[in-house]
Amino acid sequence: MPDLFTSLQKQDLGHLRIIADFWGLELESNDAESALEELCASLLDLEAVAETLDVLSPEARSALNLLVNANGKMEWAIFARKYGEIREMGAGRRDRERPHLKPTSTSEILFYRSLLAKAFFEGEKGLQEFAYIPEDLLEIIVEIGSAHVVPTQNDPLGRPATPVEKAHEIPATDHILDEATTYLAALRIGIESQSHSQRELQEFLQTAHIIKKNGLYPEAVKKFLEASRADALDMLYKAWFHSTSFDELRLLPGIFCEGEWKNQPQVTREFLMNLIKDLPQGKWWSLPAFVKAIKEKFPDYQRPAGDYDSWFIKRESDGQFLRGFAYWDSVDGALIKYLIHVLHLLGKVDLASPEEGKEATAFRLATSEKKEEKGKITVSSNGKIFVSRMFSRAVRYQIARFCEWGDEKNDEFGYSVSAKSLKRATEQGLKAEQLLAMLVKYTNGSVPPALVKALKRWDTSGPEARVESLLVLRVSSPEVMEEMRKSKAGKFLGEMLSPTAVIVKSGAIEKVMSALAELGLLAEVISDK
Repeated sequence: MPDLFTSLQKQDLGHLRIIADFWGLELESNDAESALEELCASLLDLEAVAETLDVLSPEARSALNLLVNANGKMEWAIFARKYGEIREMGAGRRDRERPHLKPTSTSEILFYRSLLAKAFFEGEKGLQEFAYIPEDLLEIIVEIGSAHVVPTQNDPLGRPATPVEKAHEIPATDHILDEATTYLAALRIGIESQSHSQRELQEFLQTAHIIKKNGLYPEAVKKFLEASRADALDMLYKAWFHSTSFDELRLLPGIFCEGEWKNQPQVTREFLMNLIKDLPQGKWWSLPAFVKAIKEKFPDYQRPAGDYDSWFIKRESDGQFLRGFAYWDSVDGALIKYLIHVLHLLGKVDLASPEEGKEATAFRLATSEKKEEKGKITVSSNGKIFVSRMFSRAVRYQIARFCEWGDEKNDEFGYSVSAKSLKRATEQGLKAEQLLAMLVKYTNGSVPPALVKALKRWDTSGPEARVESLLVLRVSSPEVMEEMRKSKAGKFLGEMLSPTAVIVKSGAIEKVMSALAELGLLAEVISDK
């Protein structure tokens, strides 16, 4: 950081005399250059600094302490938001209005005492304006100890959750692994996924290089499904944590991001994760208080140089652009909550709310438990198959390729073998005997004989029975049927079922009804609905 001489080098004689007055000094020099040297020699005195700090107001001391604890500098946008701006004015206006005697902010109090300066420095987010204490003056302040420097970087932000905030607990799970298994099977056989959070799931799996935009990475899918649940969850977590492409801001529900601007999701994620890791292990923490504390201490955690105007973010509900710090809660605050939601999906954070169905108001770092991966498969004679959640995901993935899918109930995934599902499997190069071999292996041979017989016959004969929904025309006598077949409606009649019943071809009911009317017959349509 610049020293005191450099920080004051561009100031005129009038400004230097204002500083001298606040320090109880009288400058003898009548030109700015000589006065600057004289002033710096007097200010960089341990006793003079101590006396000046002693008469600062509590608010000014607090602001100075904040800077000292930040190693002497911090982003100007953050500092000014808390302690106010410094009015820009030339020497003439300054001498008329005398702002140093009527300061409008804490920043002005420190500025006119040379305890605060502003400059542009290269930071992690590029060139940014910073508030800082001149380097040589900072060394004296720290030596005196008047700023009471206390390391605060590891202090947890916010407060413990109240009983109301943590009333209804929502424990973390690893169910994302089961959703991923279902989703991967859906991609493999080309059907629509039944996942409730498909967009998030796609991002997790793409980030982990398990899927790509137009399909699967077969070896990666195999490795993921065959891994233990703990290892598979860790794959997703590590890929997410280190990813520069997984962008929580653009996944945030209720908003759209437009334009060519870019944010830094991995940098933002790492910053927030460091704050979360400082929280007490196993202790319920207030989510609203945590968000509020970040807003107060690190409001620009994801904004380069405190820029709230160049990011075009639109609210989905009404199309309102959320530009400016006024919308911090709707964007930056919401992002913190969403990141904690992501951690919940990845099994890292428990949530709690005042009551079931309400928005989460508390969270805590979840303890990792290694679950015993024991489950079972049960098979019924009518082709129903039930796979426990804790059973091998790789096996369930393969079973899903042969079957129709039912609902998940009581930690079991339901499937059923049908001619349609076996036909689909055959088209993908699978054989029913492969399904049979899996079921025999993983049920210790407890496959009902009827299903064994059906699967064996499928590979040999395919479907041997068919159930159809048909329209049937029934008439009062064979003579009427003969007359119908000779009429122009005859081409719409199909297979004869009896002398007085015939199948009506699909989509032809209106034409058949019209032909009957021309023959003087009024027909009635009977529906089973």
